[in-house]
Amino acid sequence: MLICPQCKFENSNTNKFCQNCGTSLTQKDCPKCNSAVDVNAERCHNCGAECGTIWWAIIAKEETFVEEVKESEPEDQKIKSLEDDSPPISLSPSPLITSSELPVGSYLDSQERYQLLDPLPALSELAPHMEVYVRVLDCQPYQVSPLLAILRNQQNNLILPSTEAARIPSLAKPYIALQAGAHSEIPSIHDAWQENEIQVVLIENRSHWQHLVELWQDDTSSSLQILHWFYQMTQLWALLEPLNCRQSLLELSNLRLDEDQTLALQELYVEKHRNNSAELPENAEAQPLTIQDLGRIWQALFRQSQRTQSGSVIHLLGEIELGKIETIAQLRSRLEAIAIELQPPTTDPTLEEHTPSPTILQLDDTENTAGIGDDAPTVLLPMQLISLEDAGHTDVGRQRQHNEDFFGVETKINKLELPKNRALQARGLYILCDGMGGHAGGEVASELAVTTLRQYFQQHWLSNQLPTKDSIAEAVVLANQAIYDVNQQDARSGVGRMGTTLVMLLIQDTQAAVAHVGDSRLYKLTRKEKLKQITVDHEVGQREIARGVEPSLAYARPDAYQLTQALGPRGENLIHPDVQFFEINQDTLFILASDGLSDNDLLETHFSTKLEPLLSYGANLERGVRELIDLANQHNGHDNITAILIRAKVRPYVEGQKNG
Repeated sequence: MLICPQCKFENSNTNKFCQNCGTSLTQKDCPKCNSAVDVNAERCHNCGAECGTIWWAIIAKEETFVEEVKESEPEDQKIKSLEDDSPPISLSPSPLITSSELPVGSYLDSQERYQLLDPLPALSELAPHMEVYVRVLDCQPYQVSPLLAILRNQQNNLILPSTEAARIPSLAKPYIALQAGAHSEIPSIHDAWQENEIQVVLIENRSHWQHLVELWQDDTSSSLQILHWFYQMTQLWALLEPLNCRQSLLELSNLRLDEDQTLALQELYVEKHRNNSAELPENAEAQPLTIQDLGRIWQALFRQSQRTQSGSVIHLLGEIELGKIETIAQLRSRLEAIAIELQPPTTDPTLEEHTPSPTILQLDDTENTAGIGDDAPTVLLPMQLISLEDAGHTDVGRQRQHNEDFFGVETKINKLELPKNRALQARGLYILCDGMGGHAGGEVASELAVTTLRQYFQQHWLSNQLPTKDSIAEAVVLANQAIYDVNQQDARSGVGRMGTTLVMLLIQDTQAAVAHVGDSRLYKLTRKEKLKQITVDHEVGQREIARGVEPSLAYARPDAYQLTQALGPRGENLIHPDVQFFEINQDTLFILASDGLSDNDLLETHFSTKLEPLLSYGANLERGVRELIDLANQHNGHDNITAILIRAKVRPYVEGQKNG
């Protein structure tokens, strides 16, 4: 089947357009010049930009197959036959040609899906456990891979056709185990199969990502930044230990950095393979890896980069080598102490207001390898904002005759450059209002609210700190009063009284505040926490839930979606805006949404395809916000639709601390 890249609808393999939304299944837009290109093209015919779906293929020879399903296993762990008429799924798309080298342009499989971009040596000459690597172009990128189809069936408790389908290569199993946890440090797996003694695994292509050692060599990489990478390595060490893949951290060429300079791995190395090296005597048992091995790779990074080490780091590495630090918990404790020692003292009072405040970064608990736990150890590291971008758009929808939504966006960026200090100062005010009261009612209310709030903060937000909670609440009350006064002057009554919802985000460097009244929402999206709704709608259903009523009963009421608060209809004594403060301690995409966008769980359903890609630098927010509007028109469209996207990127604060 073909999965639509826009709506994820499952289409027949013969479809040229999605049956659900009409998106082309044979062409797509070039990410650089927007020219229409074939989905199986490696590069754009117009600008030459890479536009194809490219996977990193790992091909290995192994003497033993994965274990068969045993009769003694519990019944629910066996793989049985499908009860429907689905065709059998095979993990071997074709016999591999192993007798001679395959040139560039030939295919890794007989279905001619995976086209070689690098020559493939003769696989018959591979020694056991030897691996070769090639890049392949996916010529059927919208086609579900056999492996992913099987994993999806397993997840949905569907029954697989035969035990043959369970012969997933052992090389693929660590990737599959980690994929469920959405660990961005680990490349995702796309496909895998085994033919005779040859295993093939296709994973995300990271061969072009920057090597860690390259940035380590850069003089602009400070001691605190290096310490931050140490922390990430300890986090990955605990994650990989149960899977016997810690060797992945001990290969310098395997240590890469993503676009946010976060440590990532190019691939996974299984220790039993890597420890069977020429350095060991024949038939000798490989020694288990220890924290000393991690310490040695840190020393190797310093040697290759020719960087000097601070006294604290030298002492730490010495203790690791002598075996005085035996657990990840002990190692993290020492790293935390060094991090605090390296914090830059603020000696110049004129710089104090520009120095980012410390932020608590959580690391995985050594006992919790599935993700970051509530009781995870913490480390004190300051963060700084490095970019703040935004885009907003509003649309009347498919059923309304006029647009009662209104929004306002103000972003101010200042760069600070001093001999010992470099920082980005940024301030953002983002306001979204969904008016009610009909033409010349809701439109007036929403615009009046935005105008009043903008004017208030122009006069009262003068320092490089966020306004206080009382100040933000006062601004909202003034906006309410401005609309209320118009209602009184025009002698409006009942449903004729105009009003508006409000959601407002304020950002000052790495600090943020949100205020809201009504059912317009703020969401935030991060790579680790995914999509999270920050605001709680002011409506009858939510009010009843807060009182202890079961959600199913609360929303069974006919008035469940009736607003309990809005700006304008009532006086200041009946307006109680919710105001929250929080820190931006990781790259974050904020989404302000009117209910025309958020209804029917639209964002929760499509965030992985429509929002997650927008966290990346190269993603165009203007295009992203318009695609959200189009999506809402396809699935909702009953109301006006407004969205504001704000992308905030941060880094550990590494300027001005002691050099290593």
